Amino acid sequence: MAVALCGAAWAQSGAEWPTYHGSYASWHHSTLAQITPANAKNLELRWVWQAQSLEKFETTPLVANGILYLTEAPNTIVALDAATGREYWVYEHRLPEVTYPCCGKVNRGVALADGVLYMGTLDMKLIAVNATTGKKMWETEVGDYRKGYALTHAPLVVKNLVIIGTAGGELGIRGFIAAYDAKTGKEAWRFKTIPEPGEPGNETWGGDSWKHGGASIWLTGSYDPALNLTYWGIGNPGPDWNPGLRPGDNLYSDCVVALDATTGKLKWHFQFTPHDEWDWDAVQTPVLVDDVWKGTPRKLMLWANRNGFYYVLDRATGEFLHGVPFVKQTWAERLDAKGRPVKIPGRGPSTQGALTFPGVQGGTNWFAPSYSPVTKHFYLSVWDDYSSRYFSWDQPYEQGKWYVAGGVKSDVAPTRRDRLNRRNPASGYGAIRALKWDTGEKLWEFKMAEVSESGLLTTAANVLFSGNREGHFFALDATTGGLLWRVYLGGQGASSPITYAVDGKQYVTVANGHSMFTFALRDEAK
Repeated sequence: MAVALCGAAWAQSGAEWPTYHGSYASWHHSTLAQITPANAKNLELRWVWQAQSLEKFETTPLVANGILYLTEAPNTIVALDAATGREYWVYEHRLPEVTYPCCGKVNRGVALADGVLYMGTLDMKLIAVNATTGKKMWETEVGDYRKGYALTHAPLVVKNLVIIGTAGGELGIRGFIAAYDAKTGKEAWRFKTIPEPGEPGNETWGGDSWKHGGASIWLTGSYDPALNLTYWGIGNPGPDWNPGLRPGDNLYSDCVVALDATTGKLKWHFQFTPHDEWDWDAVQTPVLVDDVWKGTPRKLMLWANRNGFYYVLDRATGEFLHGVPFVKQTWAERLDAKGRPVKIPGRGPSTQGALTFPGVQGGTNWFAPSYSPVTKHFYLSVWDDYSSRYFSWDQPYEQGKWYVAGGVKSDVAPTRRDRLNRRNPASGYGAIRALKWDTGEKLWEFKMAEVSESGLLTTAANVLFSGNREGHFFALDATTGGLLWRVYLGGQGASSPITYAVDGKQYVTVANGHSMFTFALRDEAK
């Protein structure tokens, strides 16, 4: 029995793709159904857009009124005809000669509302751009990039506010989420992801460790209009691999926080990995679903965490309802009645190195899952049966320098090229999995020769789209996991595919390598 949310406009996209996650509920699901399991084999390439930058291309575009908006790293916005790929305009934000981005010069997308695009930049600017002309309307300084802060994810627009959080955790920053007036750029509120002395939660940071404790924001949050709560996943504590330098649970690192969207006040939090020792940040996608839980309608949150556990939470209260491993893990005996992990001794980093499953990239990561109201399954990309050896050493904080106090060696190589050159490429594997949403039970998996950093997309016709580091983009039957169609694009897929319609034709678009590829059915194959 499903309740009214399923099918609601705020939960899934239709002919347009208006937000980074497709909707406020972050389902990465579309009501479009022209492409089906029967005709997906007839997909063909319609247009390609080639990026000029050779930086990481991890953009998830938006589509509105037949125009596709994407970001090219580090901080360029491009407007294209969504049906043909013809370029309308380009806006480029020029950076200072020296910036200190934590993990590459990346930008994952923009937000769009009332004809205005919003982009965060690596030098900590929030910029508003006219979506019709590409002209800058205003610019606001969010923080000091010289201290390691950066803005890399797509903002989230809620009512009259633009919400964004700061990256830079591995450079010793102290994270925050802030909201700005959409018309003026004036700051409306700021939530500090590490409490100061005198604030609740600061006691979970030993000594002065709170000053450089990370807890950054890598990924766009979700929003429940009925509750007026916005949900954000918080990054790992720093330094990553020497937890002895930061005694305590280290709130609000590795948490999902529920904030009043108007004021920024904390409503509740849930910490997945207290006193994280493995860099398993909680910057995954908060998926919001309304359904019946043990006979009672509940407002729920589904969360596949980097630590290898799948969670069901009550999103109105933060109550832990269910948790179960979805990949091989050796660091926790179980989750207790409140969802707190009971850790296995000796699995944390050490000077000799401690072998632990999952590896440093986690059981999953920032790449988006999908929830389908048709199948009522939760779909995700997983990295399974692989480990890392975690090392720890002492390291003082120095502004602008890497602050992790340790290192890792992994079975799964961090890049595609490294993977191909490894002596043991069979260690660990990647897969697309369908889970039963309420129990986390595996229903099927599509196993790959390589791992994936691609997000997922499902549609009302029960087609699932994704990609992988092998260079393939493919369509699966969302009911069975069977392969329907596949094309080799040559580069690594590291974004979420989207779908939209222009003049009655459904398109599917994905960033791969340094290009954006768009597909549709042959005209006679609808």
